[in-house]
Amino acid sequence: MSHDHGHHHGGGHSHAHAPADFGRAFLIGILLNSGFVALEFAMGWVSGSLALISDAGHNLGDVLGLVLAWAATILARRPAGGRYTYGLKRSTILAALANAIILLVGVGAIGLEAISRLRDPRPVEAGVVAWVSGLGILINGATALLFMAGRKTDLNIRGAFLHMAADAAVSLGVMVAGLVILFTGAVWIDPVVSLIVLAVILWGTWGLFTESLGLAMDAAPENAPPDKVRTFLGSLPGVVNVHDVHVWALSTTETALTAHVVRGDEMNFDDAFLALVKKEVRAQFGVTHVTVQIETSSGDCRERP
Repeated sequence: MSHDHGHHHGGGHSHAHAPADFGRAFLIGILLNSGFVALEFAMGWVSGSLALISDAGHNLGDVLGLVLAWAATILARRPAGGRYTYGLKRSTILAALANAIILLVGVGAIGLEAISRLRDPRPVEAGVVAWVSGLGILINGATALLFMAGRKTDLNIRGAFLHMAADAAVSLGVMVAGLVILFTGAVWIDPVVSLIVLAVILWGTWGLFTESLGLAMDAAPENAPPDKVRTFLGSLPGVVNVHDVHVWALSTTETALTAHVVRGDEMNFDDAFLALVKKEVRAQFGVTHVTVQIETSSGDCRERP
């Protein structure tokens, strides 16, 4: 559910409510993956498999990520008030950034151990590696399905979905390594697979890190480039100039826009124009909170020499 409204007298704005509640999906996902992390780490320790331990570390990061993402969605739904005039929506961005940092630290630590194991390979109970990883495919795949419905409309939910789907693929790789070791006895495959797992994690996490860091620094979301937004506003009927355009993320699902739109002196400050701006900016750029200050040519507020 969402609603929009606008005002004239020189300005207008619109906004949308918080995203759908995925609390049940988060709870189930956290419980399933927490149990699997404990099992995978224990079996990795017993079997001597760094591939299992590294995957358990990755899955632990994902559990923490799910907890942070869930907490952030709860905070984001709290109403605005006091000093927090936008509410706590940005917590979803901070949760994504914290999750990325946790995973990057884990990648570094496990990567050093994998390199050490390449130099000094150790025995691995390949059968244990294979069946535990097979269970991981089921757990991670089931968790990914919990977030499938919201992956197209919420960056936070899409991140959870992609993480779980990627984990299922990684578990498949670990299972294949276990089977290869079981039939060939080539224990060096375990640290090699660990490095491949880490490379997959690093590839996905780096994108999460750069995107969430950018949003935390008020960078415009990729779907709403300021230059294109400015060009679009300038093409609207009666507009002679557009300036002071600012686009930023309120959360992982909401984008805000403020702009000064200069219209000819003969143009009226009508609700129809504001409704057009609101409708088209939402449709073309996904902006959910629009604030427009309308000015006449003679009243243009830009500084002049």
